[in-house]
Amino acid sequence: MSEIEGGDSGLETPRLTGGVQIWREVGIAAGVLVVSTLIALGLRSYLAATNLAMVYLLGVVAIAVHCSRRISVTASILGVAAFDFFCVPPYLTFVVSDYQYLVTFAGMLVVALVISTQTARIRANARHASDREARAQALYRLSRTLAGHTRVFETARAAAELAGEVFNANAVIFLAEEGKVSFHKRTSDYLPVPMAEESIAQWVLDRGRKAGRGTENFPEAMGFYLPLRGARETHGILCVLSGSRTQNGTGAPVPAKSRPGRRAGPFALTADAKRSLSRDQQNLLDLFANQTAIALDRTLSQKVAEDTRLRMETEQMRSSLLSAVSHDLRTPLASITGAASTLRAQRDRLPAEVHEELLESISEEAERLTRLVANLLDMTRFESGAVELRRDLYPLEEIAGSVLQRLEPKLAGRTVITSLPEDLPPVFVDDVLIGQVITNLLENALKYTPEGTPLDLAAQAAGEAVTIEVRDRGPGLVAGEEDRIFEKFYRGVSKRARGGAGLGLAICRAIVQAHQGSIRAFNRPGGGAVFQVRLPAGKTA
Repeated sequence: MSEIEGGDSGLETPRLTGGVQIWREVGIAAGVLVVSTLIALGLRSYLAATNLAMVYLLGVVAIAVHCSRRISVTASILGVAAFDFFCVPPYLTFVVSDYQYLVTFAGMLVVALVISTQTARIRANARHASDREARAQALYRLSRTLAGHTRVFETARAAAELAGEVFNANAVIFLAEEGKVSFHKRTSDYLPVPMAEESIAQWVLDRGRKAGRGTENFPEAMGFYLPLRGARETHGILCVLSGSRTQNGTGAPVPAKSRPGRRAGPFALTADAKRSLSRDQQNLLDLFANQTAIALDRTLSQKVAEDTRLRMETEQMRSSLLSAVSHDLRTPLASITGAASTLRAQRDRLPAEVHEELLESISEEAERLTRLVANLLDMTRFESGAVELRRDLYPLEEIAGSVLQRLEPKLAGRTVITSLPEDLPPVFVDDVLIGQVITNLLENALKYTPEGTPLDLAAQAAGEAVTIEVRDRGPGLVAGEEDRIFEKFYRGVSKRARGGAGLGLAICRAIVQAHQGSIRAFNRPGGGAVFQVRLPAGKTA
């Protein structure tokens, strides 16, 4: 398997292995010893023999930095022999005329062995630290990548792609469905293993044990298979195949250094498909599988929670809609039916004033029914995004005047105080929809305030916006109700509520938000409530 040397990124250049690496180190050691000998021969006439020993010690350090411990120790012994042969008289012989040199030889050999041994140990520690850093980086990248996905397939695909990057290999996840795994349901269009190994993946899913190349189970397989075991079920199978990565759907190999700044990491799988995975590689793949399974558990839990929330909201909306239909539709229909039946059965015997009252009742209830159905349809159109705004510059006083004129029968007995400055800028709105907002706010005030109490309709410029306020002198808002009153089908807890489907204020908020504005409600000093609408002002020519 690949080993690494030096570096600080955790994704470093792979070191050659096997016979090629050994002969490379032998060549380095031989070259350094030759260079050391040539330097010593050049300095032999100027320096004492004991000083020339330093040249060979430096050479041993250089060899220990770049070669294995075995080569370094051998080079240390050969360096002492070369020093004796070339630098100690008589030259070109191993005979020592001065026995004091034996102490030099012994000291030189001990120092060389210590240097080579310690240097090799430091290199090994550095390599292990680099591997641990690379493992931590890989797991951090995996956690950060998986945290950004909320769907099962996207989570699995992101995990498989990152595994392929870290191991510079072909990685794919086969998702399970109802206890079955299929190679057709995979995270990549490219299938790196033959279809015949689908039975191995199913075996791994059924037993929850790893299998494939480098394991006791199906060692002849091309891929290495790991189960993605979650808290309650096994979500699928992670398959990794040694060799160069391939682009999805093309089968074209992607070299380890194909991307700028990215090198084959310490956990990159060898291109030799017959070589087994190392223990470190299998351990890291186990961690990848566990983290992916946890992420899939989280994704499924979020999906279940979201589905549950949607079901609850749907059920609540259905209950509210049924309540609105059963009461607010049935009541006007019953009134219309009763009045019409009375007119048909006793038309000739009814006094004229009763006749007129029944007709007026039919008209009012029909109008009420029409408004309710219109509110339901409008809310549906806004939620589906089917409303197209027809915006233009309109003076706010024209919109407000049209609304007050239309509501004049309902406002009978009420004092409406308007405060619309003459220098108020025009608003860039759909006049029909904004008119509906003002209408709904005024009707809401009529519904929840005592008869005869005054209403205020005011507006003012506020920077690049125009603020519209509908104020009343009713009981005000209950604490905590300020935001809820704009929800669909919410009718409030006031005792003065007079029915309704609870859609008027919800429609107001939908219209205002469609105009990139805002609406809020708060209690008025001295009693009452204020509904404030903020709309963007238009630009005058």
